[in-house]
Amino acid sequence: MTQMTLSKAIGAGLRRALQDDDHVLLMGEDIGELGGVFRVTDGLKHEFGPERVIDTPLAESGIVGTAIGLAFRGYRAVCEIQFDGFIYPAFDQIVAQVAKLHARTRGAVTVPLTLRVPYGGAIGSVEHHSESPEAYFAHTAGLRVVTPSTPQDAYSMIRMAIASNDPVIYFEPKRRYWSKGEVDLEAVPLPLDKARIVREGTDVTLIAYGPLVATALDAAEAATDEGISIEVIDLRSLSPIDFDTIEDSVNKTGRVVIVHEAAQFGGLGGEIAAVVTDRCFYSLEAPPQRVTGLNVPYPPAKLEDHFVPDLDRMLDAVDRVMGRENSLTGWSAR
Repeated sequence: MTQMTLSKAIGAGLRRALQDDDHVLLMGEDIGELGGVFRVTDGLKHEFGPERVIDTPLAESGIVGTAIGLAFRGYRAVCEIQFDGFIYPAFDQIVAQVAKLHARTRGAVTVPLTLRVPYGGAIGSVEHHSESPEAYFAHTAGLRVVTPSTPQDAYSMIRMAIASNDPVIYFEPKRRYWSKGEVDLEAVPLPLDKARIVREGTDVTLIAYGPLVATALDAAEAATDEGISIEVIDLRSLSPIDFDTIEDSVNKTGRVVIVHEAAQFGGLGGEIAAVVTDRCFYSLEAPPQRVTGLNVPYPPAKLEDHFVPDLDRMLDAVDRVMGRENSLTGWSAR
């Protein structure tokens, strides 16, 4: 076991992938000499050379388009999109080409391409540097969309993403880059598309992913002071979603709260709530609740604390599903 930050764990996973397969190469803006703006790829160009750790022009569409061509030639390109808000110039390449090539060729062509995307807020960045665009890609058939919340998953999931024959959007919660945890470099990982119950409970199911898993765990711990037992699920995979794990949990607790940093309208929380209602209707004691970012453009850094879901907003939603006094009703069923 080794203590690592989440960013170092991703770097270690990239190093292992480069060592294990000569067809793996990294591409991105400033990932070579600089080691990336978050230093995730620090030292890899020196170790593996400029032919495998490639500094690209500032052209996201060109980066992804080149990676598609490399996939046709048998390579496994790992492309870094420097910040979440910079992915949009490559949107057409991703949703109109990458996602469709396997189906378009009736399975004759695979696109083993991994897109690394730092995402989310709470780091005080400027415009275009703190966004949560995951729903765009989860909505697109043909893409896998995943996000780790711990250093262990960061290490294991980047290796599994690179090894996958499907294109994978690998969202990295940038506010958690400096969070530390134990990493077992030889551990047998959970499958890429499986959710994990990170805390067991009996009263409420709290579903989170990426940057908000740690906050959800803090909320669950705080709720014990009120005698409420919260089960926390880390989705890990946003497409496909492991609804079996969610269903088992909600059938046990009868109540569910879904949290994410992205805006509520059209977000993953709405899809999860709909499926939970379909599959767990007779177990539900209260309507599913969502705690999300607001339906506005991501605000300036000084205002982002009002935008990003926090522990208090999560606990308020827990109070709603428990029928307790909360910010919306102002009444108490106790």
